Formats: sequence, C-alpha cells, structure tokens
Amino acid sequence: MARASDPTPSDPAPSDTTAPRPPGGPVLQDSVTTAITEAFFAELASAGYARLSLEAVARRAGAGKAAIYRRWSSKQEMAVALLSDLVAHTPEPPDSGSLRGDLRAFLGEVAEGLSHPLAARIVPDLIAEGGRNDELGQALLRTVRDPRRARATRMLQRAVDRGELPAGLDLDIALDLLAGPLYWHLAVVHAPAGPDYLDRLTNALLAALTA
Repeated sequence: MARASDPTPSDPAPSDTTAPRPPGGPVLQDSVTTAITEAFFAELASAGYARLSLEAVARRAGAGKAAIYRRWSSKQEMAVALLSDLVAHTPEPPDSGSLRGDLRAFLGEVAEGLSHPLAARIVPDLIAEGGRNDELGQALLRTVRDPRRARATRMLQRAVDRGELPAGLDLDIALDLLAGPLYWHLAVVHAPAGPDYLDRLTNALLAALTA
C-alpha cells in the first residue's frame, strides 16, 4: 500500500503543544485531533482513499504533518483508527420489545448513516479499496464490519430469546439480509429511503427471517 512520506524537519510545527505532557508521550491537544479528524473525512470523501495524502489532510486541518504523525504512523492506521472510533460511538440497536420494532429502528439508523453526504461517498470507496488492498480490507473487517455485525447479532438473539425467531436461526444469512438490501438501495441504486420504504423493507425482512 502506498504510504505518505515521513515528516521532515521543514514541516510546520503544529499548535498542539500547550497542554501538560503526559509521561512517555507527546502532547495531543483535542482541538487539533478534532480538526485533523474532520479534515481526514472531508479529504477521503473528496479524493478517495487511494489518492488521499496526509499532506492534504494536514493542509485542510490547518496543522503540520508532524501533528498527524504524532497520532498515527500511516494513512492506513489513521483510516482504520478513525473509522473504528466512529463505529465504537454508534449506539446499540434499541430494544423495542419486538422484532418488528427492533428491525425498523435498526433500518432507520442504517439509512440515516448511509444517507449522510460524506458516508455516501466514503463507504463505497472503502469497500472497493478493501478489495484491492488486502491489508486494509482485513483491518476494516475487524474494526468496522465485525463490531456492527456483533450489534445486529445481539438484536437478533433478543428475538430468539423472546421466541420470535427460531433457536436454529442461520445468523450469517440473517445478517446478510439485514445489511444487503438497504445498502444496495442507497449506495448502489442511489434511491431515497423514506419512512414508507423502510416500513415495507421491515415487513419483507420480517417475513424472510420468520419463514
């Protein structure tokens, strides 16, 4: 995988050196980290992963490239860490008390995320890049896909425990059913997913899962 060049002494000094220095590590000011994070996602949506450079992220953030290297050692490490952090802050699917309610809430949350202008450009690009770059692809599977599938698994397990789904449910197929149709509709077909569509998709998924 192409990697941005190491920082040089000519890089401008970042403005993140005012807080007390923790033992064994550099000062990492929250405001600079936030600016770099926002710049990274904006640059990722604009340029795509393959053409993204840490120099461009630093310029967009108004920081020195050295500020990035204090936090992440490479473009891939930065991408995986920031995407993993987004997933970590995604709330658990709500427990509505019924499978239908849980499915509708889950689909609403996924639709909202995929409809975001940045996500609409970033997600397909990363999926395609993960297919070309095995190291990146495996890292994204571990840190992005697996945690999201674990949350959906817990939602389905609640339905099994309530007796709404059979104990022998094929989880792999069920999880694919949850993820596939809405991603195809929003990210591939680029069609809207309003409340009526989500209600109809909920009914279809419920019928497929309980068949």
